[in-house]
Order: sequence, then C-alpha cells, then structure tokens
Amino acid sequence: MLTIFLLIVHVIVCLFMIFIVLIQSGKGAELGAAFGGSGQTLFGARGAATVLGKLTTGSAIVFMLTSLMLAVVTSKGSSVVKSGPIRTESSAQKNIPQAPGSGGPIQGVQPAAPVAPAPAPAK
Repeated sequence: MLTIFLLIVHVIVCLFMIFIVLIQSGKGAELGAAFGGSGQTLFGARGAATVLGKLTTGSAIVFMLTSLMLAVVTSKGSSVVKSGPIRTESSAQKNIPQAPGSGGPIQGVQPAAPVAPAPAPAK
C-alpha cells in the first residue's frame, strides 16, 4: 500500500516538475542580449529567486525523496533466492545412476541425457 502511494506521488511530482521546467524562460535570453551591448547580466548576480524557481527546487527535492523512499521500500519487500530448478522426488531419482548395493546415487555423476533415436539409413 505504501509503495502504491509513493509511486502515485512520484509520478505526479514528476509530471509537475516537467511542466514547471517547460514554462520557465531559459537562461540563454540574457546571453543573447549580452552580444547586443547590454552585458551586465551575463556574469552578474542571479537576482531574486522567482516563484517558478522555488517551485522547481521544491519539486526536485520531493522527486529525489520519493525516488529514495521507493528504492528503500521495494528493496526490503523482496529478496532474491538463488536455487536450482524445482524437481519432484520421482523425477529427481529417475535419471540418477544408483550405486550397486547401496540404494543411493553415485556421488559426482550427472544424470544421463536422453538419447535420440538414430536416423534410418538412406536407400
């Protein structure tokens, strides 16, 4: 339930951040004006932060926090179990050679692969 909530918040914040970034004016506008004679803003102070700039910063922080929380929550929810294929007792014992007299499998011997029938000779 927590994962679904975080995922929904994450997607909404992502879309909001895309929208906020796209409606802002680029920094290249001041750079283009610098070559026309008004170059005071090229390397000068940035000025007061705008509302859109603050919204972008806030949404980026929320985006990073939800990303981190999603990574933590999903990594704790599952684990990787390294095991071989599941075999039933009858299929496991059917192809393993048995040691004579012991009734158990021979150690270190792999089960034999089924052999395909030989093709019929050409006439």
